Amino acid sequence: MTLSRIFLTGVLGCLAVYLFVSAPAPLPDGDGEIAGCRHPVNAVFDGVNAINEVARTMYTKRIVGGGMAAGLKYGEDWQEPGVEQGPLPALFLRATAAHMETLPPQLGLYLGSDAPINKSNLFGVGQVSAFETIKATRAAVYSDDTQSGFLAMYPDVAGVAPCVTCHNEHPDSPKKDWKLNDVMGATTWTYPRAEVTADEFMGVLDAMYASVAHTYEAYLKKTARFEVPVEISEGWPSAEQRVLPSAEVFLAEVKVQAAPVVLQAMMRERRSPRGEGQDTLAAQADEESKPCGF
Repeated sequence: MTLSRIFLTGVLGCLAVYLFVSAPAPLPDGDGEIAGCRHPVNAVFDGVNAINEVARTMYTKRIVGGGMAAGLKYGEDWQEPGVEQGPLPALFLRATAAHMETLPPQLGLYLGSDAPINKSNLFGVGQVSAFETIKATRAAVYSDDTQSGFLAMYPDVAGVAPCVTCHNEHPDSPKKDWKLNDVMGATTWTYPRAEVTADEFMGVLDAMYASVAHTYEAYLKKTARFEVPVEISEGWPSAEQRVLPSAEVFLAEVKVQAAPVVLQAMMRERRSPRGEGQDTLAAQADEESKPCGF
């Protein structure tokens, strides 16, 4: 995508948000009513998970897939000095999660599985039941956790062949028969409270975008130290060109593709049903959540 197309898409997107969402809403009577309205935490989870899924899919298919076609390599030791590699998709997410932990929203991100290569990613006893539900339904599971606060788990599906091949051939993998479209694990998000203000919602989204950009920029900085540095441009890697898009181009594309789901999450007025285990605080928040005029 060219920068001009990114700009045009952004302008049209902002205009659509203004006309469709902001314009019909009555102006608040002082005191920042809109800024102080409440969003259910499940809407926050849906928003950041959409960003995460788009970023990982784009990184996996267009950066790793295209990069391998261009002769670039990706592996577990990518951060080691002298190793000319980029992070595997799971490590891209892990680095993004690590950066999120340094930022103020208190949002936790964890990729787990019942058959992980890295044993630190093995689900605990309390997560296994939720993961079984995810494998059966391929739908998100929302719950309360006495230690972590509010929690949402989303299916992590094997969407591209390199992920399947990597897991099946890895010497430490406990499962060797993964197939495309298998549910390989779950992306888990945690947050300490049942709801957030509009400003807090925007802060969480900004933190997620910043963390994605930080991780991708770390990879670009690594390629600058390769024996033959990789050209950074507006283009994407392929068999025809050994290039990588700049962080600005990569993030702009993530924002464009994630926008529909993020906007839908931001417009939500009530929590979706939480099922069994919904506590009094969550139920009360459902009743008291107010519409928000973004």
